[in-house]
Amino acid sequence: MSGLRLIVGLGNPGPEHLRTRHNAGFWFVDALAERFGGRFAVDAKLFGASCKVDIGGRPVWLLKPGTFMNLSGKSVAAALRFWKIDPAEALLAHDELDLPPGTARLKFDGGHGGQNGLRDTMRLLGHGGFHRLRIGIGHPGHKDRVTPWVLGRPGGEDETLILRAIDDAIDVLPLAVGGDFNEAMKRLHTAR
Repeated sequence: MSGLRLIVGLGNPGPEHLRTRHNAGFWFVDALAERFGGRFAVDAKLFGASCKVDIGGRPVWLLKPGTFMNLSGKSVAAALRFWKIDPAEALLAHDELDLPPGTARLKFDGGHGGQNGLRDTMRLLGHGGFHRLRIGIGHPGHKDRVTPWVLGRPGGEDETLILRAIDDAIDVLPLAVGGDFNEAMKRLHTAR
């Protein structure tokens, strides 16, 4: 399997959403840019901000859609077209209610699990044939509390756990970029 050429962080734009659980995907690509020396610049044709970094000796585009979460697919599809990248060479990082904070999981293909950024991307691509990094944010316990939960900021302990999971994911990312997803998954899924 070929490696990764595009990594997209899903989130909502604007300072009021910056540190919310729903923006865990943005946290991830921001941490990637910081670790690998990238600087995001707004790119109107991609409906978002992008930068190029070198991960494990390979060039990789990072993208933060400038649309709201439920319209993320517009930016993802534009980037795939513009850079001529196959969806199977893309990774979408997003918040995951079904995983506890401190957990990150790699996955290829599958459904959207109610995640609106994935849902919109799948609607526009017509399939789910791309990689995902599921960043655990935990569940508030009842479906009626999900919206304020994802749009709220995590407490100090949860934030620390989420950031640790992001670091763990970044540590295995060179393997995934190089196409060794099985080894990346094995290491990430057994971390700590």
